[in-house]
Amino acid sequence: MTIHPEHSDYMPVAEFYKDSSIFITGGTGFLGKVLVEKLLWSCPGIKNIYLLMRPKRGQNVATRLAELIKSPILHRLRKARPEDLNKIVPIIGDVAEPELGISKSDQKLLIETVSVVFHAAAMIKFNETLKLAVTINLIGTKQLVKLCHHMLKLKALIYVSTAYCNCDKDEVKEVIYPPPYDPEKIMQCIEWMDDKLIKTITPVIIGNRPNTYTFTKALAESVLLTESKNLPVAIVRPSIVLSARCEPVPGWVDGWAGPAGLLGAGGLGLFRTAYCHGGKVADMIPVDMVINLLICAAWHRAREPSKDITVYNCCTGLQKPILWKNFVALCYGYLRKHPLNDAVWYPDLRCNSNRIFNMLCIFILHVLNAHILDLFFRLSGKKPKLVSMQLKIQRTSKDFEFFTTNQWHFKDDNMRSLFNILNAEDRHNFNFDVKDIEWPAVLESYILGIRSFNFNQHPSSLPQARRRMKKLFWMHHITQVLVVLLLIWLSFVLFSRTFSF
Repeated sequence: MTIHPEHSDYMPVAEFYKDSSIFITGGTGFLGKVLVEKLLWSCPGIKNIYLLMRPKRGQNVATRLAELIKSPILHRLRKARPEDLNKIVPIIGDVAEPELGISKSDQKLLIETVSVVFHAAAMIKFNETLKLAVTINLIGTKQLVKLCHHMLKLKALIYVSTAYCNCDKDEVKEVIYPPPYDPEKIMQCIEWMDDKLIKTITPVIIGNRPNTYTFTKALAESVLLTESKNLPVAIVRPSIVLSARCEPVPGWVDGWAGPAGLLGAGGLGLFRTAYCHGGKVADMIPVDMVINLLICAAWHRAREPSKDITVYNCCTGLQKPILWKNFVALCYGYLRKHPLNDAVWYPDLRCNSNRIFNMLCIFILHVLNAHILDLFFRLSGKKPKLVSMQLKIQRTSKDFEFFTTNQWHFKDDNMRSLFNILNAEDRHNFNFDVKDIEWPAVLESYILGIRSFNFNQHPSSLPQARRRMKKLFWMHHITQVLVVLLLIWLSFVLFSRTFSF
């Protein structure tokens, strides 16, 4: 029976999570942090949230948990309900290890208590080696499913995939497509092949997919289909994830995932040309809308048991599209309105649909400028750094070219249907209706979030940064005029010499 909000047996989303124990992988990542915060804030009846965590960069799990609790993402909880933070319980483990690296005692705890699992852990670097991507995205998923089969109270397993796992297709429906290869054979090959051989054959194996991330995500969905059997599974496929639209605060962003890295470089004046088809749709989604869909997908999966895996394409391209040229114009407009303190040039980006011309622009605007500015740094006794920064920027830009020069038609019927069965209160508390997105407001918050959370620049520094931006504006335009005059002069000289003969 389909749930309707007016039915007397309708269970509110928050009520569904009451007294439940949740297990989350990837809980310290960008999506994972927002998921933890939202569950604790909007579902206060939750009993525990178990986070799979591993020691990292010399920090033990206790130290990492303490840092998470102190992070800005949990500010409203620390202020209003600090006792709820005690519900976060670390589980030492690693998705790259056998049995997820979880001890037998912790496995027993999870098996006996957990009712909802969110699998958000993934190797998301586009250019990661195939071996590591397979180990984390495939083998890790298979190990998690194996653990879930033993869970006595499991009501829902929600897997975070990507809308681009089927980027070899122009239209992507909310179904699991046949994998390009048998995942089992790929996992077996990774076990015995040496790293050099894997690197050599990677381009052949991933075929017409742009990177190992999208390739292994497609295989992971197939693993879920074959291994989950009678488990209550749903898959959520976000497109490009941006900062928060509303919660926990507008513009909240963590790290340099998605376009944040290139926009940060753009704000510094270091990213000024890109290979991009401005007339194509840029499918992007605020992170809090993704999280709201994840939470509601688990609620729906548990309330309407089915043998089939439900897939949700969490995208905006059909209901609230924005073109790349408009995205760039808005973002760079806000980068100039809310400038970074240490910008070295006026933020301005040229979108080129011609690859050859863009390569020429890269040499002039990026490479040549970086060498000139580094020369000034050396002469002033400072350490040169712009050439090395440009190499990183160009690698990131190259990774994005596939997505800025192609367009997909992501069907989102399941996402819309799920939202329609929520009652008014749940639609408000767990809103993932992308028609409510106002792109100018979302992108201005995104730029402010990058400035505040990634660059750690306080709003009080904006007046000084704006004064500096005015100087960069005049330098930028004076330089443009000088370049035009130089070109006119060179043309005149060449014409004079030609005419003299």
